[in-house]
Amino acid sequence: MKRSTKIVLGVAAALVVIIVAFIALSMYYMMRGPDLAKYEHLKDPKISTVPDQKMIVVEAKGDPNVIGEKAFALLFELYFKMKETLKGPGQAAPRARWPLAFDTPKTEWVGLYAMPVPETVTELPQHEAKPELKVSLTTWEYGQVAEILHVGPYDREQPTVARLMEFIKAQGYEVVGDHEEEYLKGPTMFFKGDPQKYVTIIRYRVKPSEQS
Repeated sequence: MKRSTKIVLGVAAALVVIIVAFIALSMYYMMRGPDLAKYEHLKDPKISTVPDQKMIVVEAKGDPNVIGEKAFALLFELYFKMKETLKGPGQAAPRARWPLAFDTPKTEWVGLYAMPVPETVTELPQHEAKPELKVSLTTWEYGQVAEILHVGPYDREQPTVARLMEFIKAQGYEVVGDHEEEYLKGPTMFFKGDPQKYVTIIRYRVKPSEQS
């Protein structure tokens, strides 16, 4: 066998290993996810303090049901390439922020699809540029946040959001940040899963209300 052929086969084999590992990581995390017992306290809304977090972010405009799959695929690809990031059990959950109000047409939504990364990450891995997806390393500000656990499909979040908003107002706070979701258990880029079993933290940055 020629040396060039061996090199091609070797590269192909390495790519297969990377792809299989990437799929396995995605399937493990998004289907099994972290230990949900740690989040039982969020079945009722809570206000807490969260430190700022460095994130790798993929910004994508459009209906998340259409563009979200591509955004998360690129996000996981980049996260997997980083030597500094934790993979498998103990891995942080993917998140998303939505700067525009939800009464905006979905085609105009701007999704910030993100994964927490260590502070030691200073540059992005090499990747194929995609005009519809903008990638960056940034720090998400937190501080005081209001959170609640939502179990079930994403399109049935509104009652949970309304409950959280009522709680925020009752506690004398007001929202100062974007709608954020942390996906503890949900679909992968490859398998849809059972929407009734999706588990999501809904989160807003808050501050004491000036009217309180």
